[in-house]
Amino acid sequence: MTQWHRVAGCADVTDDTPVGALVEGVPVALFSVEGEYYALHDLCTHGAARLSEGFVENGCIECPLHQGLFDLKTGSPRSAPVVEPVRTYPVRVVDGHIEVCLQEKYQS
Repeated sequence: MTQWHRVAGCADVTDDTPVGALVEGVPVALFSVEGEYYALHDLCTHGAARLSEGFVENGCIECPLHQGLFDLKTGSPRSAPVVEPVRTYPVRVVDGHIEVCLQEKYQS
């Protein structure tokens, strides 16, 4: 059975304001781009930086430490120095809140 975790209200996550949270001890960063929500592991794969403190631009998050870019939809690296993808998590909206699934094998 898939377990969903309520992380934040939709109003708290805007195009300009990512939100970082601990979910079951896992650091998760939530992002909004034109009404769509995304969740990534909240640690850069290149260095110990929180992606939720980075800058969102053109569907990517820029690491605040080394300015590497990750695609918000896929977690794929988009510019140096990052070369390893960051984990993404399934997201859904329920009653005005963003929920995230941390399970390795998500089933809808």
